[in-house]
Amino acid sequence: MIVSWNTTNACNLKCAHCYRDAGVKAEEELNTAEAKALLEGIARAGFKIMIFSGGEPLLRPDITELVAYATELGLIAVFGTNGTLITREKVLELKAAGAKGMGISLDSLDPEKHDRLRGEAGAWQQAVEGMKNCREAGLPFQIHTTVMGWNECELEAMTDFAVEIGAKAHHFFFLVPTGRGADIGDSVLTPEQHEAVLARIMRKQQTVDIELKPTCAPQFIRIAAELGVRTRFRRGCLAGMAYAIISPKGLVQPCAYLPLYLGDVHDTPFDEIWRDSEVLKKLRTLEYGGGCGQCKFKHVCGGCRARAAVYADGDYMATDPWCRLNEK
Repeated sequence: MIVSWNTTNACNLKCAHCYRDAGVKAEEELNTAEAKALLEGIARAGFKIMIFSGGEPLLRPDITELVAYATELGLIAVFGTNGTLITREKVLELKAAGAKGMGISLDSLDPEKHDRLRGEAGAWQQAVEGMKNCREAGLPFQIHTTVMGWNECELEAMTDFAVEIGAKAHHFFFLVPTGRGADIGDSVLTPEQHEAVLARIMRKQQTVDIELKPTCAPQFIRIAAELGVRTRFRRGCLAGMAYAIISPKGLVQPCAYLPLYLGDVHDTPFDEIWRDSEVLKKLRTLEYGGGCGQCKFKHVCGGCRARAAVYADGDYMATDPWCRLNEK
């Protein structure tokens, strides 16, 4: 089970696809004591992997203290970061506190294209330096790539780069047009491209030893089975099943791209929200509409609930329109 906490809305970049519209620290972000209470609730709920994300989590002054506390609670502390602030000193500090891995964003092999998406010149070079700093310090890292129409032609080459630089995995995030991402909706892959790109990723998995994992594209489970590709993953969409996300202010959602607010950890401990939310109970029924509800893969795929909501006026139980099977 995986949970992600957007530790702060502050960010040193201005990424065009940011679902949080990050940039400036939000008012009423969880303080250190409130954050520790959140971590306690996450541990009680049975979660294991604790993702510290943002905004940019390394801008939070108490981040090392919180990593140490999460580790003390038995959580596996990892990061989702733009990578630009990963100095040698910060890597050693976080590793000593118990951090187990870094997920570092890289969206193109062309620095100019990456920097344009991220809104800051030099972001590509700094992210790559962050990877090298992790490698030298012995802190495992993986590369996160947001897949869009303009960079899908680079994906296999980016995996090769990930292997060369020493990444343990390459994860692909398929753009769902929410937050600032709604303004670049024309960058989203078509359903036909979506299917073809997933097949390419699964074929690439057969040629490399590092893990390749599509996110917000649960159909990869079906495609891997069709191609005979072995994967350790057993479920596509985890929203509300084995995944949740918490905003900087403590609002709980089933998924980063599904803006359904299930509760506020100021008022209700996270484990109670996870157990009692009616939205989560509905997601767990798997009683989807349309093709997803009739699909033989619904127990292992589930369709992207966020994408279903975007294209069905908020109905998160609707069919996922980006699936080849639903086109039929």
